[in-house]
Amino acid sequence: MQSDPLFTPLKLGAVALKHRVIMAPMTRMRSAQPGNVPHALNAEYYRQRASEGGLLITEATDITPQAQGYRGTPGLYSAEQIAGWRAVTDAVHAKGGFIFSQIWHVGRISHSSLQPGGALPVAPSAVRPAGEHTDASGQNVPYETPRALEEAELAELVSDFVTAARNAREAGFDGVEVHGANGYLLDQFLRNGSNKRTDRYGGSIENRARLLLEVVDAVIAALGAERVGVRLSPWNGFNDMSDSDGEALWNYIAAELDKRELAYLHVVEPRSDFTTDLPPDANARDATSHFKSFFKGPLISTGGYVAETARAAVAAGRADAIAFGRPFISNPDLPERLRIGAAVTRYDRATFYGGDHRGYTDYASLAGETNQDVLAALPRQSATDKIFAWVP
Repeated sequence: MQSDPLFTPLKLGAVALKHRVIMAPMTRMRSAQPGNVPHALNAEYYRQRASEGGLLITEATDITPQAQGYRGTPGLYSAEQIAGWRAVTDAVHAKGGFIFSQIWHVGRISHSSLQPGGALPVAPSAVRPAGEHTDASGQNVPYETPRALEEAELAELVSDFVTAARNAREAGFDGVEVHGANGYLLDQFLRNGSNKRTDRYGGSIENRARLLLEVVDAVIAALGAERVGVRLSPWNGFNDMSDSDGEALWNYIAAELDKRELAYLHVVEPRSDFTTDLPPDANARDATSHFKSFFKGPLISTGGYVAETARAAVAAGRADAIAFGRPFISNPDLPERLRIGAAVTRYDRATFYGGDHRGYTDYASLAGETNQDVLAALPRQSATDKIFAWVP
């Protein structure tokens, strides 16, 4: 009998997976306040989704207070946050799973109400993204024109990523994923639609890639390459992103990251529209397959996969593992469902962001368990009455 491509072992740097169904990072905005601290509800959420030899990647986690772009997102810069995340990693490890922390800075995708002292969000250049954002109260407001970071500030920014990575290891994480995707700060530096700088960090592709590579190199120096992954979203326009020569840009970055011998490179396919539930664009290019020509290490692909397309991608060698997002929200035991061909529960988009356990830890597993005993002991919060924009 032929083996299932999704359920064969895979080595990702320091971790040896027993299957290739990975939980993608998904912002859920449910940290405890004040302080954006992970708490018991979050530990239960990740515990439910852990599996023997499986990998979870956390929701994007703020490296500093300035990095925050959405209310309720957790951080990894205080002692309380480290302790909160330790409860999460302990719960995942108790089930035999692995967990990486995705560390980020949102850059211009923020609002002054979320920034320390009410300061403007920062970015490579003072270029305002199109559209609206949610402020600290959850109201939709126009984006503000961000403040361009001074070159002297960038070394401190690199240091902030390193501190967050070290805090992640102290909290028990198996590694970190540097968030260079989806129009957030590192991605803003990469693309010339948002980067208009004329110093060492702007202009040429090499200059625009400099900050991402400096962050990656510094985090590798702190943790070892075998515990570092990177996420990119090539040819993806989310958060008003664009570049005049994406082909050359992404080829260069993939080749440079290949030299770093990362645990993995995580590629967001451009075919998916994160803001809707429409089927993926069948005419969009296959970014992960394209990267295979430049990056020889393990490649994780994400973006609109179902069981059949995930198996086909791994079987054909187009990707080494598949990260699932929204299906993992409503199916805490998604790997088992995919393994045996069980039905996949539909998610409720209205409960994606903020609120209490509803739409978070109350989805049933195949065994019909929703851990009501655990839920009963958790502090109850008000459910969100607002549907936020999709936050990948």
